[in-house]
Amino acid sequence: MSITRNKSKRFAIRIVNTYRYLCEEQREFVLSRQLLRSGTSIGANLAEAEFAFSRKEFLAKVYIALKETSETKYWLELLVETDYLTRHQFESLYADAEELSKMLTATTKTIREN
Repeated sequence: MSITRNKSKRFAIRIVNTYRYLCEEQREFVLSRQLLRSGTSIGANLAEAEFAFSRKEFLAKVYIALKETSETKYWLELLVETDYLTRHQFESLYADAEELSKMLTATTKTIREN
């Protein structure tokens, strides 16, 4: 889980930097705020999962992180389709989000099977 948590933290840092870019360079404040909230929430939920009281609580936090990853991908899609992000910026961020999504899905599957 520490690999996923570290990757989610690095992703959150990228999201914070993207948020700054969107506000300062693109003057976009609404969609970027949503992206910031969901993109940083992934790692926050995984940090909480580490100290879960039970397996059920752990799984719930991982599922929330997975949902936040999906929401983040949605905001990225909107930002590229409204020309606030370049195709290159989008593809790079989206690939990271997709990788996190796959890692979290594998984690939930493993937990449910054990």
